[in-house]
Amino acid sequence: MRRVARTAAAAVCTLSVLTLAACGSEGGDTATDAKKDGAKSSAAPAKDEPFADMSGPEVVNAALKNIRKATSLHLAVDMKTTDAPMKADFSTSIGSGKCTGTMDMGTGGSMSIIKIGETVYMKLDEAMLRAQSEGESEADTQAAVDMVADHWMAEKASDPDTKDVIEFCELESLLKEFEDGDTEAKKAGQTTLDGTPALRLTEKDGKETYTILVSTEGDPQLLQVSSTGGDEPMTMTISDIDKPVVAEKPAAEDMVDLG
Repeated sequence: MRRVARTAAAAVCTLSVLTLAACGSEGGDTATDAKKDGAKSSAAPAKDEPFADMSGPEVVNAALKNIRKATSLHLAVDMKTTDAPMKADFSTSIGSGKCTGTMDMGTGGSMSIIKIGETVYMKLDEAMLRAQSEGESEADTQAAVDMVADHWMAEKASDPDTKDVIEFCELESLLKEFEDGDTEAKKAGQTTLDGTPALRLTEKDGKETYTILVSTEGDPQLLQVSSTGGDEPMTMTISDIDKPVVAEKPAAEDMVDLG
């Protein structure tokens, strides 16, 4: 499970792209550059522009502040890491202890997760089991595939390996990544995301360009963050804020008891 956990942790780190320094980015001159660009970013906005009385950084920081109030949300991450492509799709909550999700590692296989309280149910496909069994004998690998592939396993959420894999289920920890701070985000026009009107903002950090979509319905709410131009381009989309997460224990016939 360790490779899966490392990739999950890397994806979680993308949650802090808006603050740049949180994941060890070398964009330390961002605040300075923002001050240099102050004259350009302070141009009078059009009166019909969403959040016309707010600057780009103010919109982004307001959206970050609002997302930290979420009690549940749906998070979709599509990322091309230096090791492999990775897609994660999770619905997670605070309080109820419920979480459901999938993680797809391309040729490295996929896994599904259901978390209910302190119990985590995991299901790995054959490709992931074989990837995680690298170095084992073919006989042992095949035995694991025959027993476990596409069956649910029950684990304790507190188990070290399990705890690493369910990073996306720890909503309270995820929300802490959405810290506001210095930013040079610039308004870049209006758009829609799945039918929701949004304001597009962009920000540069070296060779990477970040695009941030903020809902214009009501208070600023973070909808999507994407990055291009770097070694690990990604798109992170947030939806279903404060909607209850439905998670049910797998049927007994779909479970495997590992003792």
